[in-house]
Amino acid sequence: MPEQLFLVGNLGTMITYAALSAVVTVPLARSGQLRSNRLAVVTALIFLSSSVVHGLHAYISVVNLDQDAHAVPMIWVWILAWWNVVTCAIGLWYWAVRRRYRVQVRGGAIFVDPRGEQRLAEADAREQQARAMLEAVVEHTDDAIIGVSLGGAVNAWNPGAERLFGWAADEIIGRPITVLADPEGLDQQMDIAQRLARGERGIHYESRRYAKDGTPVEASFSVAPVRDAAGEISGAAIVVRDVTAAKAAAEQQRAVEERTHQAQRMEALGKLAGGVAHDFNNILAIIVNYTDFATEQAAGNDALRGDLEHVRNAADRAINLTRQLLTFTRGDTIQPQDVDLNAALAEVQAMLGRTIGEHINLITVPSAEPITVHADPGQLQQVLLNLAINARDAMPDGGTLVLEANAAALDGEELDMQPPLAAGTYARMLVSDTGEGMSAETAARIFEPFYTTKPRGKGTGLGLSTVYGIVTEAGGSLNVYSELGVGTTFRIYLPIVTAPGRSGPAASRQEPPDGAGRTVLVVEDEAVLARVVTRILVNGGYHVLTATGGEEALTLFRLHGCDALLTDVIMPEMSGRRVAEVIHESRPGLPVLYMSGYSNGLLGTTHVLDGDIAFIEKPFTAVDLLLKMGSSFPQGTNVESTTVS
Repeated sequence: MPEQLFLVGNLGTMITYAALSAVVTVPLARSGQLRSNRLAVVTALIFLSSSVVHGLHAYISVVNLDQDAHAVPMIWVWILAWWNVVTCAIGLWYWAVRRRYRVQVRGGAIFVDPRGEQRLAEADAREQQARAMLEAVVEHTDDAIIGVSLGGAVNAWNPGAERLFGWAADEIIGRPITVLADPEGLDQQMDIAQRLARGERGIHYESRRYAKDGTPVEASFSVAPVRDAAGEISGAAIVVRDVTAAKAAAEQQRAVEERTHQAQRMEALGKLAGGVAHDFNNILAIIVNYTDFATEQAAGNDALRGDLEHVRNAADRAINLTRQLLTFTRGDTIQPQDVDLNAALAEVQAMLGRTIGEHINLITVPSAEPITVHADPGQLQQVLLNLAINARDAMPDGGTLVLEANAAALDGEELDMQPPLAAGTYARMLVSDTGEGMSAETAARIFEPFYTTKPRGKGTGLGLSTVYGIVTEAGGSLNVYSELGVGTTFRIYLPIVTAPGRSGPAASRQEPPDGAGRTVLVVEDEAVLARVVTRILVNGGYHVLTATGGEEALTLFRLHGCDALLTDVIMPEMSGRRVAEVIHESRPGLPVLYMSGYSNGLLGTTHVLDGDIAFIEKPFTAVDLLLKMGSSFPQGTNVESTTVS
């Protein structure tokens, strides 16, 4: 029995040592280290020599198995048999341990596969690099990265979170994440926690949170669950990005687009107003001049003259309304002249008395002494009307509106003057109401274009910015005082004209020069208005040739010639400007006076006419036309007609 155990043990040990020798030698040969890795080579030789020794022992055991000679005591045979069995078992255990590792032995190994170790080193390096990169991102990103436990306590807080919310890491770690939220945000956080618990992998949303000092933070959140080694959810990782600036930029972009649309609508309104005003002014020109003709014929009939004066006054109001419409849409030129504030106040009172409503008590307080300013009368009326309409809207349940005119002395140190004014005495208009009033924040912005506190569709935000532009263009300034629940007072300061010059009304009292038989070629496509113009010029001493279109006008010019051309600007088939250009080819110096229901400002901005041409705006009176016609001829021109037969 011991002999058989001795034989089996030697055979097993031989095979084990041979296998270990091969395990060491084969990688050495493949990696080219048979000469350089001496320790591994010696180890392989030891294993090989041990395998040979045990092989010889096994051979001797087989040879002597049937011999009855016992050269070795039996006790040593048993000892060697069991030693071989133990050695074989240790070899098998070593083989099993080695198979668990990608390299032969870890930590203090006598031999390491260099390729496997290199791969491990590269993997470790990549892992360390990725960890360092993530640490750098967490440390230096502007986004807040927050870790939260299942109980809602903060357990991670990066510098980005410190910058965004104002809490230092040692201040907030351990506190509940709810310190950042208001009641509405608490409900949202509970909902997010429940969704994570149900297994949602990633949740994205935007909400408002609050910094340590109470400042609101508009933020974008990305929430992901954090799992432990067992795969169970142990908390959440939250990335928070500040979108306050982005939201403000988006809101600003939306406001810009809305303002652009408003401007486009106003431009369309201006074009529409210009077209309507052109036709309306033609009609008004007919009404005004035929009324003047009838008034001349009604001498001695006081009742008829009184009726015609009412018609004329109504026509004048219509003319003023048309001019205001064109002024509002920026289609009219500014025509400053000396204006009496008391008269302007009276005109606005007459307009408002019919439109402001019975629930508003309108009071006008004129200046005790006449006060004259140099401004466009239509724009001055527009200022008062805009302020009065705003005051009416601020008193939906009724109240009192007061319009005043007086003089005020300024020392140049007044507060809240927009813009500041130098010291001196100024004309002052006051528009006061007992309405809802404004907060200081609102009052600071009311002159901004497109800023309005009225509901959408109820206001354009252009009224007060227009007022500001008109007043500052006239060299003036504004002051606003308002209290919530009490009312508002606007004070408009304008330079006083101490010695009123000759302006529009004064010029209208001049005597127009006699036509002296000069021939005027009149081109007007509105037949009724052409007859009116012809009648005025004939009464003024001119000889008139009348055409209702460009081709007819050129034919009359070739046949009869003329001393001056009076033409409408906008006409079908051929414009007045083209008619003048053709005539100037043969008569370069011929005086030309243009007339139109469009304003000169509108025609100039659309490049229909140059800014320095002779122009008269419809509707006009007979005196206006004769004065303008007379001024079209150069001084010293021979009054003798230059027409050709």
